[in-house]
Amino acid sequence: MDPILAAFAEFWWIGPAVIGAGTLGWMGLRGQRGAKARRIAYDASMAELRTARQDAAASRIAVRVARAELARAQAERAAGRASAADVAAARKVLDVAQRETRAATATIRVRRANLTADRAALSRPGAGRTSDPAELPLGRLMTADDAITARWMEYETDAARAIAFPAMSDARVPATAAFLAELRTVRALRPTSADARITPAQFAAYRDGVARLARAYDVAEAEAWRLARAAGSAPAGPGPDTAGQSVWVTTAQEFAATITQTVIARGAEALARATAPRTDGRDDADEPAAKKPARDASAPPASTPSASAPSASTPPPTSPAPSDPTSPPPWPIPSRSTRPSRP
Repeated sequence: MDPILAAFAEFWWIGPAVIGAGTLGWMGLRGQRGAKARRIAYDASMAELRTARQDAAASRIAVRVARAELARAQAERAAGRASAADVAAARKVLDVAQRETRAATATIRVRRANLTADRAALSRPGAGRTSDPAELPLGRLMTADDAITARWMEYETDAARAIAFPAMSDARVPATAAFLAELRTVRALRPTSADARITPAQFAAYRDGVARLARAYDVAEAEAWRLARAAGSAPAGPGPDTAGQSVWVTTAQEFAATITQTVIARGAEALARATAPRTDGRDDADEPAAKKPARDASAPPASTPSASAPSASTPPPTSPAPSDPTSPPPWPIPSRSTRPSRP
C-alpha cells in the first residue's frame, strides 16, 4: 500500500479539526470585536470619568497647598519679612486653584451624565445584538460629523447662500476661522471607516472634537447671519442669529407667573373676607356708619320728649307685661354715654 495513502488514512481527521478550530476562533474574535465596538462609548465615558476624578483630586490638593502658602505669606507679612505684593500673589494663586477645583467638579458631573446616557443606550433592547456599523456608537458619531459638514457645504455649493452669506467662506472672520480650525482637528481624529478598530481614548477624543465642531459651527453660522443682516443680504424672518429663550429662562418665567397668580388670588380672598358683612349678632351701634340704612329725609323729625304732662291725645302708658320667670333676663343694651353708678 502506498505510504501516502496510509498516512492520509491514519491522519485524515486532523484537517477537519483544524478547520473547525479556526472557524470557532474566528467567530469568537469577531464576537469579541463586536462587543467592544458596541460598548466603546461606555468604556470611553468610564475612562473620562476616571480622568476627571483624578484631575479633581489633584485640584483639591493644589487648593490646600495654595491655602498653606497664603497663610505662610500672611505670617511673614506680619513678621515684616514679606510685602503686601507677596500676600496678594499668594491669594491670587489660591483663587485660581479654587476656580480649577470648581471646574473639575463640574466636569465630573458632566462625565457622570455621559456615562449614564451611554449605559442606558447600551442596555436598550436590541443594542447588544446589532451588527450594522451605522448603528454602532462610532457609526452614529461619524454620521453626526457628516451632518455638520453637510450643513456647512450648503453655504459652499449653493450660489444664493454663498452670495448672501460670504462670511461662511471667509477665513478672515474669527468665528469662521475657529470653525475651520476645529474642522481640521476633527478630520485628523476621524477613523477611516465605521468598523475601524480604535481605542476608547481615541473614540473619546473624536467625540469631544465633534462636540467642539458643532459648537464652533453654530457660532460661525450665527455670526455670518448677523453680518448678512447688517449688509442687508439676509432673508427676513428668524435665523440662527436669533437668540431664543433658553429652557431655564422659560421655566423661571412660568414659575414667576404662577407665584404672581397665587399671590393675587390669595389677596382677593383676604379682601373679600375683610369686606364681607358681619353676622355675629352685634348691635347696630357697633357697625360702621356706612353700613347703617339712610334715614328718609321726607319723614318728620322725631319730637323731643318733654318733661310736662302728657296731652289728652297721648294714650296713657301701659304697664309692662309680667315677664316669664323661666325665661333668661335680656342682655343689657349698650349705651354710648357713661351712666352714673347707682348707690
